[in-house]
Amino acid sequence: MEANSSSSFKIILGSASVARRKILAEMGYEFIVMTADIDEKCIRKEKPEELVLVLAQAKADAIISKLQTINNQEKDAEPTIVIAADTVVVYEGVIREKPSSKEEARQFLKDYSGGHAATVGSVHVTNLKTGFSKGEWDRVEIYFHEIPDEIIEKLIEEGTVLKVAGGLIIEHPLILPFVKEVGQLIA
Repeated sequence: MEANSSSSFKIILGSASVARRKILAEMGYEFIVMTADIDEKCIRKEKPEELVLVLAQAKADAIISKLQTINNQEKDAEPTIVIAADTVVVYEGVIREKPSSKEEARQFLKDYSGGHAATVGSVHVTNLKTGFSKGEWDRVEIYFHEIPDEIIEKLIEEGTVLKVAGGLIIEHPLILPFVKEVGQLIA
């Protein structure tokens, strides 16, 4: 891929998410992937919006700390942006993170079948040169048609749903035909 010549800063994506990497790549940005390696289960909030905000910030802070240890950012160094994010699924008021097992992922998907869930996501961006940092959240309601058991089994067998919040990837080719409606909630 050709470098985006209008970009005058280095981008560090603080996420192992394939979807997030794909978005930045499709936008034409070059970036480095660096994971935060934090224990997300130690950070808890009751409201999903608060949880994704603090998790994204904790990831950003961990990456920034790692970067400072590696090369002690100098004032004249290339401006660097750190992008960290987090997403959860909310089903019947309960926050769902990555499934802990195939059985849990299967149950999550069966719950969504013919019903609805919401994704709550956040992005936290930090400019290492200026120190400015900002995070925001977004909530999207997703309504589903009935999802056949054989589709759920194919998703479980493939394994990708085991690595994502709520076991849900609405853009996945096996799930997409069963998405009835997607609507953004205006906060």
